Amino acid sequence: MNEWTHEALRVLWIGVGATAVMDVWLAVIRQLGVPTQPFALIGRWAGHLLRGRWFHDAIAQSTPVRGERVAGWVVHYAVGIGFAALAVLVNGRGWAAEPTLLPALAIGIATVVAPWFVMQPAMGSGIAASRTATPWRNRLRSLANHTVFGLGLYLASWAWSRCVAA
Repeated sequence: MNEWTHEALRVLWIGVGATAVMDVWLAVIRQLGVPTQPFALIGRWAGHLLRGRWFHDAIAQSTPVRGERVAGWVVHYAVGIGFAALAVLVNGRGWAAEPTLLPALAIGIATVVAPWFVMQPAMGSGIAASRTATPWRNRLRSLANHTVFGLGLYLASWAWSRCVAA
């Protein structure tokens, strides 16, 4: 396998793994009664985006899009893979080969910028959930979710370096 293919597979592994860790976290907190946003709404937003509509007053009230649930999951994992590429780019291939926790957590925490300043405003929740009934609770949930994603970046990188690449 050439070096480019190896790196692409590593980033794919890390992104899917980190996103899966976040999904397990979301499933656990959902079981504990903490509301989470259905990924179908992300698919709905993406579907409308393809038709030229970026902003919504409330995405849940926007017209459903065919295949929005699957689209939401695809977007969710594609973004996770993109953030994994960012982690490897920022931290270097040396980090990906011998991962440490703090750089992974830093990237995970930094990725909270995406929901606060892109997704939430575009979906009608305002900047950093400012238009929701409980903005600070929602901000902390986003921060927690993205911190868990950062932990997932570390765990997936560690698994690749110890199990797959070995």
